[in-house]
Amino acid sequence: MISRFFFPCPLPHSGEIELPDALAHHALRVLRLRDGDPLVLFDGRGGELAARLQVCGRNACAVGGEHHALERESPLSLVLVQALASGEKMDWIVQKAVELGASALVPLQAERSVLKLSGERAQKRVAHWRQVAISACEQSGRNRVPEIEPITGLREYLASNAAAASRFVLTPVDGRRLASLARPEAALHLLVGPEGGWSDDELAMCRAAGCVPVGLGPRVLRTETAGLAAVAALQALWGDF
Repeated sequence: MISRFFFPCPLPHSGEIELPDALAHHALRVLRLRDGDPLVLFDGRGGELAARLQVCGRNACAVGGEHHALERESPLSLVLVQALASGEKMDWIVQKAVELGASALVPLQAERSVLKLSGERAQKRVAHWRQVAISACEQSGRNRVPEIEPITGLREYLASNAAAASRFVLTPVDGRRLASLARPEAALHLLVGPEGGWSDDELAMCRAAGCVPVGLGPRVLRTETAGLAAVAALQALWGDF
């Protein structure tokens, strides 16, 4: 496997490219790449650049080669609206959702979320999740980095996304089977509750806002399982699985 790196600025299509310190450190000290080794750079705007590493002492740059207009995005525009989960579960959810092809992720502060974030702490955690998303793109071959939106509340989300074409809310009770639903014509938003599940008031808000209740069979899944299982199922139904 040729190592892939996210480049934080617009990439030139050729010539010598100075690598940021963090990228150079990862290439040289972590991956132990050597002078002349091939690598791939992408800037999140689509396409990727084949290059070779050029090492000068402790510094490194890349010599650009051929630019490839490759897209590995799913035809299904799927936004995962995930209630905050505790511990490292959110890292796992972000990483796997990106690998599975989600186009964006909205972290949601729900009533029963164990994890409570606000202010500077919330901003730092979102910045961390954005780095998790970048790493997942490097690993999975995606050339566009999904947006990780700021943490919001359910009421605010429902109000600000009133024009979303389709919104599904996962519930273990009275949810429709995914296979029984029509393919959405535009973006699809999938709402997943926290460890303690949605409250009755939250489910009522979702239904009033036009969200379609959907289920994943007779078993009750953990929050870190449910959303990812649904993303995979939706990709199999309407995406590129």
